[in-house]
Amino acid sequence: MRRVAAFDFDGTLTTSDTLVPFLRAVVGNRDLALAAIVNAPRFALAVISDRSRDAAKAALFRRVLAGRSAAAVRTLGERYADSIVTHRLRSGMPERIEWHRDQGHEIVIVSASLTLYLDAVGRRLGLDAVIATELEVGPDGALTGEIVGANVRRAEKVRRLEAWLGGDAEIWAYGDSTGDRELLERADHSMRI
Repeated sequence: MRRVAAFDFDGTLTTSDTLVPFLRAVVGNRDLALAAIVNAPRFALAVISDRSRDAAKAALFRRVLAGRSAAAVRTLGERYADSIVTHRLRSGMPERIEWHRDQGHEIVIVSASLTLYLDAVGRRLGLDAVIATELEVGPDGALTGEIVGANVRRAEKVRRLEAWLGGDAEIWAYGDSTGDRELLERADHSMRI
C-alpha cells in the first residue's frame, strides 16, 4: 500500500497566502487593485458559497492574467518559488517533510493556489507531485485566465488526490482552513495547522 503525506500549501506549508503576492508580482499593485475593485461584488458574494468563491477567483484570473504569455508568467513563478522556499515556509514544516521522506512516504502538495509557481516549489522541495489549480493556455501560448477543471479546494482536493493515487493508500494530511476539511477527514492521519 502506498503511504502518502498530502500538504495544503497556503497557511500550512507557508506562513501566509501566496496567491495574492504572486498576482501582484505578475501584474503590479495598480492593476491588481483595479481588478479587486471591479470584482468587489463577486468577492462579497464569495462569503456566501463555494460556487461564488470559485467564480470570483476565476473572474480575477480572467481580469489580470488573460492574454499574458504563459511562459513569461511561469518564469516569474520560478523566481517567486525561490522566494517562498527561502523566506515563507512555516517553521518546522521542512523538517516534517523530511520526516515523511525518511519514512519512505510520497509527498504531495494539494492546493487551490496555482501550478504556475507551485510546480517550481515542489521541485525545490523535492516533492513527488503537485496537485493544484491550473490555468488554461490558448493555442497562442497565452493564458486565457480560465481555470482548467475545478478550483482545487474542499472536496476537489480529495477527488484530485484520489485520482492521482489511482488506488488505496495510507494518507497523512495537513491543512489549516475550512478549504482543507474534506482532505483532513479523508486522511488516516490528519493534522490541522
